[in-house]
Amino acid sequence: MTIEQFEHWSLILGVGGLIGYMVYVIYRLGKDSKAGKFGMFVLFIALGLGLVGFVAKEIIMYMMNP
Repeated sequence: MTIEQFEHWSLILGVGGLIGYMVYVIYRLGKDSKAGKFGMFVLFIALGLGLVGFVAKEIIMYMMNP
């Protein structure tokens, strides 16, 4: 495994873990505040929208590099 491969997989696993933790934090925030179904939906849309950028970047990079 080269250094570039290690860095690539470390970035994906590290940021993926942080994304998973952020989803957990958003869920707990909604549950503890008794937000209800619509409130939980709004929380996930508003706070989770920033997480979409990382996933979109990876998909775009995969599609550009055959």
